[in-house]
Amino acid sequence: MSNTTKPVWFITGCSTGFGRELVKQLLDKSYNVVITARNINKIQDLANGYDTNSLVLPLDVTNEEQIKSAVAKAEEKFGHIDVLVNNAGYGYFSSIEEGEDDKVRAQFETNVFGLIHVTQAVLPGMRKRKKGNIVNVSSIGGLRSFASTGFYHATKYAIEGLSETLSIEAAPVGIKVTLVEPGPFRTDWAGRSSIRTPLKIAEYESTVGVRLKASAEISGKQIGDPVRGVAAIIKAVEAENPPLHLLLGKPAYELALGKIDLLKKDFEDWKEVTLGADFPENEA
Repeated sequence: MSNTTKPVWFITGCSTGFGRELVKQLLDKSYNVVITARNINKIQDLANGYDTNSLVLPLDVTNEEQIKSAVAKAEEKFGHIDVLVNNAGYGYFSSIEEGEDDKVRAQFETNVFGLIHVTQAVLPGMRKRKKGNIVNVSSIGGLRSFASTGFYHATKYAIEGLSETLSIEAAPVGIKVTLVEPGPFRTDWAGRSSIRTPLKIAEYESTVGVRLKASAEISGKQIGDPVRGVAAIIKAVEAENPPLHLLLGKPAYELALGKIDLLKKDFEDWKEVTLGADFPENEA
């Protein structure tokens, strides 16, 4: 039997990166963990020695029937789900002009619609119990945009808006929402886990080309430590009042503050024009 006194975590995308490390740390704490990935052979080893408090399931988040089945099996084994971590997702590098439609749509299916469908499958159980935590792994790329990753940013900006709304809707039910926004971490995100469309338009070399080269060069050398990053996620979830936005790493913190400054400058520089778009007060 599982440890009924420990929380039950359901995690997507556990084969690499944050997902894999999160499983390790939670199982070390004797928590109950539902470990999922498209290829079950890449995650089976994580459950070795943890038969009673782990459940390994195949899960492609673009397959709605598989989502429903995985959630049902998790609830059957553990009775409920306390924490959902929507971690499955990947990067796509391309200039906006050269973005390939099939690759763009596939990324949205995983990064956005997959997250939506898993969340919708888990919410009824949390709503019934009037408690739960939903952790959506976004990115500093959900707050700041850079050349070559526009479509990836679009998926993460979508997750940011969705999560903010969910936090409002679910709060009265007792469900808490946290957006995890990592900066560069030493995971496989910029390596094998990402997809690239080769740059062919010379005019974008100084922007897209430079970023593509920099991303390739930094892969495996990022400042962010996945072990410490995952520990921060667990700490935030277990806090009495988890943050809606959890930045991870110094670069993410500095880039996020910089975005606030950029927004404020635009808002203030164009304040007169902005306010002038309303009916005059004596005509309202």
